This record gives sequence, structure tokens and C-alpha cells, in this order.
Amino acid sequence: MDSDLDIARKATTRPVEEVAERLGLERNDLILQGSSMAKVSWDRLKQAGDGKQGFLILVTSVNPTPFGEGKTVTTIGLNQGLNRRGHNATCVIREPSMGPVFGIKGGAAGGGFSQVLPMEEINLHFTGDLHAVTMAHNLCSAMLDNHLHRGNNLNLDLNRILWPRVIDMNDRSLREVTIGLGGKANGIVRTERFDITAASEVMAILVLSKDYADLRARLGRIALGVSTDGSLVTAEDLGCAGAMALLLRNALLPNLVQTLEGDPAFIHGGPFANIAHGNSSIIGDSLALSCADYVVTEAGFGADMGAEKALQIKAQAAGKVPDCLVLNVTVRSMKLHGDGFSTGGGKRPPKEELEAENVEATRAGAATNLRRHVRNLSSTNVPVVVSINRFASDTDAEIEAIREEAVAAGAREVVVFEGHAKGGEGAGALADAVVEACAAHDAAGRPYEPIVEPGIPADQTILRVATNVYGAHTVDFSPEAHKTLELLRAWGLDNLPVCMAKTQYSFSHEATELGAPTGFTLPIRELRLNSGAGFIVAICGSMMTMPGLPIRPAAMDMDMDEDGRLTGVFS
Repeated sequence: MDSDLDIARKATTRPVEEVAERLGLERNDLILQGSSMAKVSWDRLKQAGDGKQGFLILVTSVNPTPFGEGKTVTTIGLNQGLNRRGHNATCVIREPSMGPVFGIKGGAAGGGFSQVLPMEEINLHFTGDLHAVTMAHNLCSAMLDNHLHRGNNLNLDLNRILWPRVIDMNDRSLREVTIGLGGKANGIVRTERFDITAASEVMAILVLSKDYADLRARLGRIALGVSTDGSLVTAEDLGCAGAMALLLRNALLPNLVQTLEGDPAFIHGGPFANIAHGNSSIIGDSLALSCADYVVTEAGFGADMGAEKALQIKAQAAGKVPDCLVLNVTVRSMKLHGDGFSTGGGKRPPKEELEAENVEATRAGAATNLRRHVRNLSSTNVPVVVSINRFASDTDAEIEAIREEAVAAGAREVVVFEGHAKGGEGAGALADAVVEACAAHDAAGRPYEPIVEPGIPADQTILRVATNVYGAHTVDFSPEAHKTLELLRAWGLDNLPVCMAKTQYSFSHEATELGAPTGFTLPIRELRLNSGAGFIVAICGSMMTMPGLPIRPAAMDMDMDEDGRLTGVFS
């Protein structure tokens, strides 16, 4: 089979105006970004809440493994499958971050015959949304340090500055730095940290904002630090929120592209559900739901991360709960969680071992990891369809073992997905299952049951997620986290939703704990207030909000020829 890049280059893209017509969007609704990409205008976005709304399908996954589970492939393939079945469908997926593109993943536009195009542009800068977030965030940082240099009239406590800097790259050396060195003219000397752009509160604000007014108000509420009298100092106090909003004016507009089969697809918002909430934008979903009968969106990493945040943070802000949950799983991921590989969870096993039939390990992984994910999701009363992303080496016996365990755990239906090899044709069974699940859910009218009740204190939210979702026995707040809890109570902000920052590879905080561990204590190292985004970030264990590069970054295999054609990328 050709590489993803070769498949994408052989495809013929339609003019984006033609793609837009399938959603009822006209030429004057678009701000063209070349022949095959466009942003949707603000005038059209203002109409998004009018009229009939489609069904929302959320694609999530089991805990990720070194092999890749194909969640984005499933999201794009399902969109193609729904359209092949004659439905009016689209998808809303997340924008790639330069960090993973040049680090491990090498791209985030799907793969095989379930891709979005133009793949090269999407993976490299795209329409500049992440750069706009970086600039808006760092404008605030620059104005903050300028304020300190010019006399600190807001009486910020230098030991309680809450606002970091960001960059859209994996760079572990920036996790803790000292700035202002070189004399008085260079500003105040203090310690600083960098996060990756996807973890910026500005990114969360962009994704959760319903309109320009909401965006502007949220930016103003950003907590930059604490004054010497113990009160919060905000971006509004500093006078930078308006300028930040200007930098995000175009970034708030969703991006329209197309699938390999010419179906419309929106890309908007940031990734990284391990350290951010990892979902596409509310405004992108709203636009899509006003244009299509079925909208497929994705949540980052496993269901314990992205889907939990989609339900607890995004749905609460949007006022829209998904109508169906698709849980993506692979045979090889279940083999790993069933202790089926000699290399354990840290390294990729030899090809022969990876592809050898192992029904016992597959069932063991499904009986633990998959079952817990299904039970967690089913507890919300939203129907769960398990989608087995089939690889060529998977056997019928292994597939059947997963099906049996998923049904026993409460899945509404289990189907085989072959979108990577066959595109929309390979997603027909999943498309049919999703349509039936949405119709049944709509007819039944069963009320959504949140995993955690909104508005309870943050420490109780953390405890319930840890025990009910992760399987922990209890949580352990560090002294620093306890102090932050006390401050949150004093500020009247301790009842915000919580965004858990935890390893994506395990239900626990230890990446090597596979399957479905229980009885552990979840350590809460730090709490961070994202008052503009409207949630609290809980840093679990040793989790970092600035990733590092691997031993061999994907960037080492990338190049460009004399005609400007990319080589060795996204394949």
C-alpha cells in the first residue's frame, strides 16, 4: 500500500467552493485560503444556531499505544462512510500541532484512504490558527513583563505569577527558564516556564468561545497572577485582552477542507487531551450541525482523557451533548493491554510478534481496558458503538474476542472498520450503526447522566474522576495543591470544572500500568487556574505541559527537493 503522502498526492481535490455547496454554503460565506482551503465568514457563523440541528457523534478511543489506534482515521472514514450511504454528513477535527508533527506522530490529517486534504498544508502551518494563539498568548506575557519593568502598579507578587509563555514545538529545555538576565534594561529577573501552544489557556478559550463577544470576555478573565493583597490580577486589569482578541479575530473562524473522497470537513481547535481538553471548537461544531444531518467529531487520546473532557467541559460550555459515542479499538492495542508482547508497554515489539495471532492476550486486554472504557461511557446514557479498526493481520477469532467483551460491558453494537484501506466503503457498517444509534437515542429520550455533577467543589470533582473513571482508590494533593485549593475557595472559583493533566497511556498516572489498574492513589502535584477558559487544570504525577522530543524525532527524516516538494514526511 502506498504511503499516506503518496495517496494524498494522487488524489484530485475539488475547488473548496464546490465542497462548500454540499453543506449549503455559498461563495460569499467563504474566505478563501487558496483553491482547496477556506475559512467560513463571521456573517455565516452568526446564522449557525438557526433552524434544525443535526446529530453529533463523538469518536474516542481506548488508551493509546505505540502502534497508533487510528482515531482520526476513524473520524474521517466515518464521515466518508455516512456520505457514501447517502447521508448529509461532515466532520470537525482538531488542528495539528508542530510539536507532534516533528516529534513522534509525523502528521495529524488521518491516513490511508481516510485523510483530509490538502494534507501537506494542513500539517504545516495550515491557516495559521496555532500561530495566532501563540502570538496572542505571548503578547500578554510581554505586556506582563513590561508592566513589572515599568513599576508594577498592579502590585503583582513576583512569586505568584501564574501566566507562562508558549511555543508550538516540543522543547523540554524551556520547561523552566530564568528571564530578565543581563541588567536592569532587560526587565525583572524571575523564573518562567513555557508550555506547548496546544496547552495554552488561549487555545482553550478559542475552542470554548461561542462568538466574538464570548472570546473577548473570556480573554479579559484570564488570571495572570496574584497581587500582594491576595487578589487576582487579570488580563483586563493589564489592558491587553483587547489586543489579544484582535490577534484571534481570524483564528476564531473555522477552516473548511475536504476528505480524500471530496466530502466536506472542518478543522478547528487544538489537540493534546493529556494536558489540555483536546477537543475541536464549539463554534466549528455549531456551524457543522447547522449544515449537516450528521457531524462527526473527535476527542484526543483515550476516552478517559478527551471524551471525559468533551462531556465534562466542552458539552457544558456548548450546551450540546453528543448523540452517540464511537469507541475506537484495535486488536494490537488489546494484545498490549493483555500483556501479549515481550517488550511490554514501552517499545514496539518485532513485526512477527505484533502480527501473530494471540486470542488469549486480546481477550485479556479487552476484558480490562476496553470493558472499563465502555462502562465509563455507557454510564452517561449516551449509546456506545465500538469500532474495531481492523489491520490485515487481525484474525476473526481475535475480532470475536473483542466483540464479546464489548457487548458484555454494555456496548450497543460492535462493528469492524476498514476505512484506512478502503475509505468510505470500509466504513459502511460503522455508518449504519451510528445512524441507528442516533435514531434510537433520539426516540428513547433518556436523559444524559454526567460523570460528575457540575458545580461541585474541585477537590470532589478530582476525586470522582479519579475513582469513577480511572479506578483509583483515592487522591493525594501535594502541599502546593492544597494551598491552591484554599485560594480557589477564597476567590469563589473552586466549583469550576477540572481538566485533568495525566499520562494518556494508562488509566493511572503511571504510563506503564496497562489494562485497567485499580486501588492506586492518584497524586495531584499542582493545580492551575484557567479562569478565562472556565476550568481548573490538575497536574497528575510527573506530567509535563511541555513535551520533549524522542530519541529520533520525525523531523530527522524530513526534507525538501529542488522543486520544493516535501520528502520523508507524514508517511
